Amino acid sequence: QVQLVESGGGLVQSGGSLRLSCVASVSPDSIQTMGWYRQAPGKQRELVAVITSGGSANFADSVKGRFTISRDNAKNTVYLQMNSLKPEDTAVYSCYAFVVINRAVDYWGKGTLVTVSS
Repeated sequence: QVQLVESGGGLVQSGGSLRLSCVASVSPDSIQTMGWYRQAPGKQRELVAVITSGGSANFADSVKGRFTISRDNAKNTVYLQMNSLKPEDTAVYSCYAFVVINRAVDYWGKGTLVTVSS
């Protein structure tokens, strides 16, 4: 069973920054794609940013230019640097990994709450 453990959430003022981290309990060679989704109260979960094993990244239009994603394979960790945060970024952010070992499986972390005050 693959575990994803997030950290770095919290309360920040509008315009501030936070960095989220997610550590995976599996070899990075098994992780095809890793990244972040978020779910705000009363809304559906949405993609924030993902990065492939080759380093290609995709971002939601709403965070382009403000968020960056990076991956440290030596540490089995993916990071989400969030700058110029807005109140509408308030959500539970969950780490995601697409893992291929004997079969392909999606894994999710428990999530970390990010609250941006106006």
